[in-house]
Amino acid sequence: MSMYHPRIAEIVRRDPRYAYEAYEFVFAALAHTQQALGRAPREGGDEGEPAEAAHHVSGPELLHGIRDFALREFGLMARTVFRRWGVNRTDDFGEIIFNLIDANLMSKTPEDNRRDFQDVYDLDQELVHGYHIRLDEAD
Repeated sequence: MSMYHPRIAEIVRRDPRYAYEAYEFVFAALAHTQQALGRAPREGGDEGEPAEAAHHVSGPELLHGIRDFALREFGLMARTVFRRWGVNRTDDFGEIIFNLIDANLMSKTPEDNRRDFQDVYDLDQELVHGYHIRLDEAD
């Protein structure tokens, strides 16, 4: 995941509450969420709808994608990783995303706001207590 981006480094310098890696993770989780919802950008662009409308995900949709991606990437360590990055509530992801929007690294619709990220779920419940190991059944 790690590719240094000077504009993200500038965000972290201005707002040191969250680690650089949390911002990188949000971009990866957004791509994961868009893919899962069938809204991933295609090679060569899309015809018809404006790109923002075709690929937009809501705050709650992104938060559910963040949870799924974190569990896939980090398993039971996801909560520990988030704590290390300074992320303790879903609201923190809203702050990260709006920092990216303010830096013109992400976009939003007029309906999107920080309240979309407030208390959507409890990180401990979703990432620790609700964790299930999935075993693929052999054919």
